[in-house]
Amino acid sequence: METFEKFIDFANSIIWSNALIFILLAIGIYFSFRMRFFQLRLIKDMIKLLVENDKSKAGISSFQALSVSLSGRVGTGNIAGVATAIFIGGPGAVFWMWLVAFLGSGSAFIESALGQIYKIKVKGEYRGGPAYYIEKGFQNKKIAKPYAIVFAIVTIVATGLLLPGVQSNGIAGAVKSAFAIDHMYTGILLAVLLGLIIFGGIKAIANVAQYVVPFMAIGYILVALIVLGINYERIPEIFSLIITSAFGAKATFGGIIGAMITIGVKRGVYSNEAGQGTGPHPAAAAEVSHPAKQGLVQAFSVYIDTLFVCSATAFMILVTGMYNVKGPDDQLIVNNNVYYTQDGVKHPDGSATYTQAAIDKTFSGKETFDENYVGAGSYFVAIALFFFAFTTLMAYYYIAETNVAYLTRKRGGPALMFLLKIAILLAVFFGCVRTAKVAWGLGDMGVGLMAWLNIIAIIILQKPALVAFKDYEKQKAEGKDPVFDPVPLGIKDADFWENEFKEQKP
Repeated sequence: METFEKFIDFANSIIWSNALIFILLAIGIYFSFRMRFFQLRLIKDMIKLLVENDKSKAGISSFQALSVSLSGRVGTGNIAGVATAIFIGGPGAVFWMWLVAFLGSGSAFIESALGQIYKIKVKGEYRGGPAYYIEKGFQNKKIAKPYAIVFAIVTIVATGLLLPGVQSNGIAGAVKSAFAIDHMYTGILLAVLLGLIIFGGIKAIANVAQYVVPFMAIGYILVALIVLGINYERIPEIFSLIITSAFGAKATFGGIIGAMITIGVKRGVYSNEAGQGTGPHPAAAAEVSHPAKQGLVQAFSVYIDTLFVCSATAFMILVTGMYNVKGPDDQLIVNNNVYYTQDGVKHPDGSATYTQAAIDKTFSGKETFDENYVGAGSYFVAIALFFFAFTTLMAYYYIAETNVAYLTRKRGGPALMFLLKIAILLAVFFGCVRTAKVAWGLGDMGVGLMAWLNIIAIIILQKPALVAFKDYEKQKAEGKDPVFDPVPLGIKDADFWENEFKEQKP
């Protein structure tokens, strides 16, 4: 196991090099300028488009697409991932997560609009995503097909095998803390419940997500507001701590500024998934009259994920002081003695334990952490994490299924789809019994590989998405409800919009 962990660390040191950190920030800045900081200008449009209900037999509504994409975005990363970011990078890492969310919404728009532009209709359902827009959008067709196939394979491995373990591991840890249920039994339960849903396809996943996701997100933020309200006098201090730490002005964290930026960007991307290539899959499944509409909806989902849910976690942890921070030599430079125990070993990285301890301290009045104390925080976080991570598992399956469908050019042979279902259920189970470090390491590999492939693709294919954005704004300025027609815009190979969409318009 030690050799395996070293291999994971080595692979991630290459995948998550400074080059990826730089390019993620750079393209976020670039797209923000190209679209004149639409993140601020068009917030009203984003919110209005959330409630459009144009679903059909072939496509889901914008809200359902948002719910499915949020299922993928809002997961373990919003609780355990934020704790890990603070543990490695200190409070300043939260600022870099915010920055990545703001800039990343530009990348989310581009990839989601591309997903819509190049989507196809297969057996009465919309399918789309990076593999589809890479094949159809690349002008060099000799490169397009192999590149698309590589992305599809990497995505199937990442979302079908690597990433599910992160979500199930987080659930298992929280459930163990709250209810003393062994990780193995949690793994079995998760696999059974997930199996009951994923056999229903995208419509079943969307129907579950549209009710569960808003409920869980609003409930979580409300609890965070209560915690902050009780500890209101420390809020200005925490804001100051985050900002000063982010730029190395706080002496305690001056030696980890590099790790702070790296983990902030990494966890930010892991949580909000902007530019990673997962968001375009549910975005392409939406029934809309213009690709830019779904681009704006998916851009707003990045805000919901990071600026709302991740911030809720960060503020609860920081305002109560229930966290540790490690230094460059792996020794703790901030030690509040918060930890969880797995296989007899104490882990100060905290995972979901930080948030549990924060809520328990607020409502129980216990000033110091007690691993054996099971209170409101333990129960609430276990339930919240279950819903957060479980809906993410549903989204992962749908993304993996879409890429299997791409490789088979149809819904997928029954045997291949069945094997995928078995694979993700096994990944969920084994994720529960692995250590958190291994689970997160494998998840980072999956996210990083997808991000590299997709970022290169959206840089090459940016023009159609930017043209669609300009067309959307032009039609809005004329007082119209934007309707997309790729032909006069010079966008080629948007077959659905050229043919089927025109036929189904009244």
